[in-house]
Amino acid sequence: MNKTRFLSVLNEAHRLVGERLTAGDCAIDATMGNGNDTLFLARCVGPTGYVYGFDIQVEALEHTRERLLREGVALDHVVLTVESHEYMEGIIPVPRHGQATAIMFNLGFLPGGERSLITLTHTTLRALDAALRLLCSGGILTIVIYPGHPGGDDESVAICTWAAQLPQSSYQVISYQFLNVSTEPPYLIAVYKNL
Repeated sequence: MNKTRFLSVLNEAHRLVGERLTAGDCAIDATMGNGNDTLFLARCVGPTGYVYGFDIQVEALEHTRERLLREGVALDHVVLTVESHEYMEGIIPVPRHGQATAIMFNLGFLPGGERSLITLTHTTLRALDAALRLLCSGGILTIVIYPGHPGGDDESVAICTWAAQLPQSSYQVISYQFLNVSTEPPYLIAVYKNL
């Protein structure tokens, strides 16, 4: 049952992003993990688009690269970087600033990896601010949040506060979550940048 809830949140993030992305677009995976979102984004933008992926762990980059290659995705339009997402604005070429149609965050820790290496509230908030500057008008930012692990609850509260303070004149913010679950399941916040 936990697996179903987990997949539902990720599937909803993919559905919302898939409604915005088209071939040739620019997209960012701010937390590569095992490459699920990177692969999804690469398929959406196709060989004429660009995907930038970030993670602090070499293991995540290797898993992502292997997954893309297994799935037949050409790496000439996918740029994978071992670096914190808080620095993505300095790594993505300036001509692509304000051009990303979709940016995805999947917070927490690397599934199957070291559970003590988690996303941190202060770096995540800096990354989210950068993401808004990198996002194009009409673009979408998705954040899958996991409050159920040590540090996850604080990060969850901080992100909700950050999202609630975004000006309605510039952004629309939605939340997708389970209300009838006794545990602390993951949930989704999506931010749309107004035209």
